[in-house]
Amino acid sequence: MDVLIVDDEPLARERLARMVEQLEGYAVVAQAGDCASALAAIAHHDPDVVLLDVRMPGDDGVTAAHRIGELEDPPAVIFCTAFDEYALDAFGTRAVGYLLKPVRAEQLLEVLEKARMPNKLQKRAQQHRHPADRERTHISAKTPRGVELIPLDSVRYFMADQKYVTVYHDRGEHLLDDTLKELEEAFGDRFLRTHRSVLVSVNHIQAMERDNEGHYQVRLADTDHRPPVSRRHASALKELLQKI
Repeated sequence: MDVLIVDDEPLARERLARMVEQLEGYAVVAQAGDCASALAAIAHHDPDVVLLDVRMPGDDGVTAAHRIGELEDPPAVIFCTAFDEYALDAFGTRAVGYLLKPVRAEQLLEVLEKARMPNKLQKRAQQHRHPADRERTHISAKTPRGVELIPLDSVRYFMADQKYVTVYHDRGEHLLDDTLKELEEAFGDRFLRTHRSVLVSVNHIQAMERDNEGHYQVRLADTDHRPPVSRRHASALKELLQKI
């Protein structure tokens, strides 16, 4: 699991980083000293978990946690703070844990393992997906000619860019009103998330490759486009490819 550490004190960040790196199966992919830098690091590195301090310059950690929770496919948040009076505020967010400094290795491992487990909302979305969503064969898109229906079988992938989602299909590309989260909930059995901003068509996946800079990408049938694959989602894609 990839971990982002957010704390305005460099020494505190380095201490946590050393602890994380000593745990098998975890890696620190980035560090940040404030909320804005944390959100930028999440967009770039797509971590699985954010270890988040509460008292920071600018927006505090509770505000940052709320903003992280509003993202598409947000990482798990674990608060790490020296002040227990913020615990009630933290419970108002989607944080999966609250650690008091100085953090102990066994406590850190316990809450990181908890972050691996799917939460109740994720399970409910998979278990209670509406039958009508599974039966849909087309998706609507606004075009210069009006609203058009695009067959799902022709879709190669969906990609989000800030507030907009673009569908890439065999006749071109169009903007959608749907969010990636809504698309994943509706068609999660037909599309796989390979990045926090990408859903790819399972039926068109051919392979996972690396580009010239060593970054993962997915090769799809009948297109030269290579959507990105984050380390966070690479294992799910590898498992799928082993079954094909």
